[in-house]
Amino acid sequence: MAKSKNSKLPDTTIVVNKKARHDFFIEDTFEAGVALLGWEVKSMRQKKVQLIDSYVVIREGEALLLGCNVTPLNTASTHVIAEPDRTKKLLLNKRELAKLFTATQQKGHTCVATKLYWKGHLVKCQIALAKGKQDHDKRATVKDREWAVDKQRIVRHSNR
Repeated sequence: MAKSKNSKLPDTTIVVNKKARHDFFIEDTFEAGVALLGWEVKSMRQKKVQLIDSYVVIREGEALLLGCNVTPLNTASTHVIAEPDRTKKLLLNKRELAKLFTATQQKGHTCVATKLYWKGHLVKCQIALAKGKQDHDKRATVKDREWAVDKQRIVRHSNR
């Protein structure tokens, strides 16, 4: 039996970094857990988080997420000082850390956060090993996307 498109499954995505797909060629992706504080989890449930310009640094055998802005809620606890741009620790195993470290040492390669999502009651971060695009590559990507839309339109009208 075919699965209907209008299924009532909850959307587990918190936020997607669309700019990363525009600025980088995504070569490999990894799933990492994120070490968060209580107020950050509550803010993420309200989707008050931004991933634009966030990246991953590997320092002293640990992966750290920098540039991820979590806006604190107004109802946050008064005895906790909320720091929106706090560096968050990513939880990866040693093999994945070693692969990311060796790959980011190559020229032109970096590690960016592409997506935050729920997996059960845990927050996961999809990080990508990426290589930077140049301006002509970005234009070619836009051109290919527009051609794909035009192809679909032509096929749809020819089948009528």
